[in-house]
Amino acid sequence: MSSLKEFQCEICGIVSGNPIHWFVIECGDQKLAVVKWDLNAANSPTARHFCGEAHAQVYISRWFESMCSPPKAVFKAS
Repeated sequence: MSSLKEFQCEICGIVSGNPIHWFVIECGDQKLAVVKWDLNAANSPTARHFCGEAHAQVYISRWFESMCSPPKAVFKAS
């Protein structure tokens, strides 16, 4: 008897047992990797799951924003 594994999108919360067009993102403090859906990558303990390109982009944008905070000081030319 096999068990069905379901995955949940990190952005919208939709759940799928057949996430064909989904993306997997693995990230850390200095590195972010985007992978087209791959079951081995998806089963990694550090994997994040996204139901499509748009939601993967939302996560990537948030990751960049967190890496760029606090904002750099703005210097005015005299």
